Amino acid sequence: MANVSLEAAGRGVVRSALAGNLLWIGALKFVEYEAENIQPMVSTSPLFSWINRRMGARKTARLIGVTEITLGMLIAARPLSPRASALGSLGATAMFLTTLSFLLSMPGVLQEDHGFPALSLEGQFLAKDSVLLGASILTAAEALRAARET
Repeated sequence: MANVSLEAAGRGVVRSALAGNLLWIGALKFVEYEAENIQPMVSTSPLFSWINRRMGARKTARLIGVTEITLGMLIAARPLSPRASALGSLGATAMFLTTLSFLLSMPGVLQEDHGFPALSLEGQFLAKDSVLLGASILTAAEALRAARET
């Protein structure tokens, strides 16, 4: 019984932290410094560079922010709508796969002068998205299961 409670607590923490991170980080995309911070990532990404060129740094950051806030709200809606939460988690899965692709497209992610696998600060920042990717997959699976049961 304690194992079931521990697992339920872990699921709750993962879902809350995932939603909270997306809401917080999404809100930051409306602040000038964050638009500047993401510029090296979006400007070198094959997936985002064309959007960035077309919309500019501030609008691109805001678009990303709206997306992150929307996904965070959907994930947090799990008690009200498991289906909506599953949709948010699946969207977050796609988003984190996208941000992890920056590891391949952004110059300076590796510090070659320190040997492999020395990550730069930017590389470390991006690598952490692998944990958020796993959280998104887990919360999607749980919400989909709950949606089928209702």
